Amino acid sequence: MPVTLTAGQIALRIALAFIASFLIGYDRDERGKSSGIRTTMLVCLAATLAMLQANLLMGTTGKASSSFVTFDVMRLPLGILSGMGFIGAGAILRKDGLVRGLTTAATLWYVTVLGLLFGGGQLRLAIGGSLIALLILWALKQFENRISARRSGTLFIEIDASSAASESDLRALLHNAAFTISSWTAQYSGPTLRTITCELQWRSPVGEEPSTPASLHRLAASPLVSALTWKA
Repeated sequence: MPVTLTAGQIALRIALAFIASFLIGYDRDERGKSSGIRTTMLVCLAATLAMLQANLLMGTTGKASSSFVTFDVMRLPLGILSGMGFIGAGAILRKDGLVRGLTTAATLWYVTVLGLLFGGGQLRLAIGGSLIALLILWALKQFENRISARRSGTLFIEIDASSAASESDLRALLHNAAFTISSWTAQYSGPTLRTITCELQWRSPVGEEPSTPASLHRLAASPLVSALTWKA
């Protein structure tokens, strides 16, 4: 990090931070995430400007230029990263046992580091880090969409009163549809089975939106079933 900055060096650092944060923010906007172009750019450029300020203040400490190493330049970036944690925590949501926003929070933290690198003049490292971020957010997302993940959902079945359905019949139907049963609750009225509530697991692509599996549509059309409710 040079002690004396020229206007050209300052402009270059800000411009590169602007471009890198725009590209990363565009990817998040395109996927409908809460931290889009404006949020990502503001975070990255704020970190860049903070490091530029630290760089510019090095020449005003009253020390010789050869002694600026005694200035603790780590305090400012560490303080920025600590403060970034509050913004990142606000992007994380937990609802119905699901945690959302972790990638958004990690992206904000990452662009903060990129801003510190751009502002500090480590341009090669910052550009390389930007390319890595784009690779992770875009290219690996395409790969991730091809990976199957284990899903879970809750199934509630009302048994048709005129049928003689048994628990084993319903278990067989679910196993044949490639579901794994992790919990099972049956309600009887006398000897007659009335309802089944169970927790099911199955595999589907990571990027697939929550929906009712086609096999459950076929189960709902079965003469054994009076009504079916599915929650994923």
